[in-house]
Amino acid sequence: MTTTTTAAPTAVVFDLEPAARRLVRLLDGVTEQQLQGPTPCARFTVRDLLAHLVHRTAAFRDAARKRPEPPAGDALPADWRRRLPGQLAALAGSWQQRDAWTGATTVGGTPLPAGVAAQIALDELVLHGWDLARATGQPFVCDRRSLQVVYALLAPEADNPARAPMFGPVVDVPDGSPFLDRVVGLGGRDPRWVPAA
Repeated sequence: MTTTTTAAPTAVVFDLEPAARRLVRLLDGVTEQQLQGPTPCARFTVRDLLAHLVHRTAAFRDAARKRPEPPAGDALPADWRRRLPGQLAALAGSWQQRDAWTGATTVGGTPLPAGVAAQIALDELVLHGWDLARATGQPFVCDRRSLQVVYALLAPEADNPARAPMFGPVVDVPDGSPFLDRVVGLGGRDPRWVPAA
């Protein structure tokens, strides 16, 4: 008798470094006067968004290392301009280790396959990078590979009534829109958003 075994699916490995580097470049364009301004993510000011990024980059860095994540906080640390670039580099570097992609890990108390955690980490960098760029009047260009990974995460959930509330309702974009606009719309953002004058 022949026995067959089914191997667990292998995670599709991708690089978080391009998105992390792009976000670091955006930080230099954030002024102190902009911190209280709105972002396309209605629940966040620019200050809130940066605080969220400080805590999430640490959480997803530690998820890659299969370590307990640090306690979450709401406040933007005073040293965010120094801390956030270092954490973004560490996040990208942690997911460049092959064992980061194996097995399961935990983010925000939720167990996840490691590859799914990496997808969500990239989603955070891309969508919140776009949020930060729009909120601070900076251009945002994203590599196609990163967009493809985020699209693959978001598209299957587009019509799911139980869609994670963190994404918000899908925003329809016109046919023929750039791929970035389609991904942003799937992430619950209006690609036409600009700060109120």
